[in-house]
Amino acid sequence: MMSVGLIDPVRREALTTYFDRTAADAWKVLTTDSPVSRIRATVRAGRDRMRATLLSWLPEDLAGRSLLDAGCGTGTLSIAAARAGCAVTAIDVAGSLVAEARARLPHDVQPRESTMPGEPGVAFHVGDMHSTAFGTFDHVVAMDSLIHYDPSDIVTMLAGFAARTRHSVVFTVAPQTPALSVMHAVGKLFPRKDRAPAIVPVGIGRLGRLIAADPRLAQWRVGRDARIGSGFYTSHALELVRG
Repeated sequence: MMSVGLIDPVRREALTTYFDRTAADAWKVLTTDSPVSRIRATVRAGRDRMRATLLSWLPEDLAGRSLLDAGCGTGTLSIAAARAGCAVTAIDVAGSLVAEARARLPHDVQPRESTMPGEPGVAFHVGDMHSTAFGTFDHVVAMDSLIHYDPSDIVTMLAGFAARTRHSVVFTVAPQTPALSVMHAVGKLFPRKDRAPAIVPVGIGRLGRLIAADPRLAQWRVGRDARIGSGFYTSHALELVRG
């Protein structure tokens, strides 16, 4: 559930391997109603709340609107947006998760390959969510797909989204809390082959200042924000809007 265009080739390979192979089965189960451990149940509940929050920040009527689901995973958010009338382009680096998303597409949501331009539906792609080849959008949602980057890289990615977006970019980061900072530090003690790509805790105030100071985002401002905490899941949502 990552972007790969702005990182070095070695890290790109590590991220692709992790999300496409190592963690693929866990993500598939996590995004269903199948029984999971109590720890994973808290993560599932947190992600459900975060997804609902991000979707609530989009216009209530999405008919005729276009959306980029940046780091779509198994497509749950994409399907919900399409059901609200949106034409969704859903992208993920993990081919196995995109294949799962295509298989899960319900009968009441059309693949966009079979719809007219602007009509609701979802087009799933394996690739880099920052590729300009996918065109421009009314809105971008990046749920938990920027959490492996430091603040300066996040701002660069947001600037890339903003250049292709007409109305809003809603996204999440890993907030800098004592618990996440400890987990980040402890994770570095494990052999690299035994650990997932590190989540980078981000100071929300610092990130806001970097966004405000970046000339590439001069026409944008931070709107709403919200933090979701659920057991082992903690994520902070922010909204960028033109103005």
